[in-house]
Amino acid sequence: MTAKNKNDVECVIYDCDGVLFDSLDANRRLYNKIAAATGRGELSPAELQYCHTHTVYEAIRHLFPGDAGKEKQALEVLKNVDFREFIVFLKMEPNLIETLEGLKKRGIKRAICTNRTTSMKHVVEKFCLAPYFDMVVTALDVEHPKPHPSAVEKILQELGVEKERVFFLGDSEVDRETAVSAGVRFISYKNCE
Repeated sequence: MTAKNKNDVECVIYDCDGVLFDSLDANRRLYNKIAAATGRGELSPAELQYCHTHTVYEAIRHLFPGDAGKEKQALEVLKNVDFREFIVFLKMEPNLIETLEGLKKRGIKRAICTNRTTSMKHVVEKFCLAPYFDMVVTALDVEHPKPHPSAVEKILQELGVEKERVFFLGDSEVDRETAVSAGVRFISYKNCE
């Protein structure tokens, strides 16, 4: 057995939306449904981008700033949403399963760190992802969602990996801030900004 180099990767943490899946269309459909049910127009591109990278609760606050009545109405609409209706619009990134299998064969742990909430369990089930990940942490599993470091810290602790041996693969500024705040290396996926 060879000794591990201090730079060997022990774990790769993946964001979900924009990394495991192209989910922009699914998110657009979800938030436009909520918007329509509350009597407002479709989301602007900037609003969609915000909603795409934040928790559903942060997104609703963002869409109805200073309007507690509309925010409450949107939350009521959300309670009746069947997220499986939107999961069918997710598009798995090419070669994802092969990549995860390769990491697993090399003994590299894999985790998901996402600001998704209750919908994540449906995503894992629909795409049969459970065998490919050692851990999934959603915004519901920690007190503070990304970009707070608590979700990454939870992964590090429960998987027993050192932050120097971890990569966080994300596609947004929120993901980059999460990695920086947790002290792990960040890899930007499909986003050069």
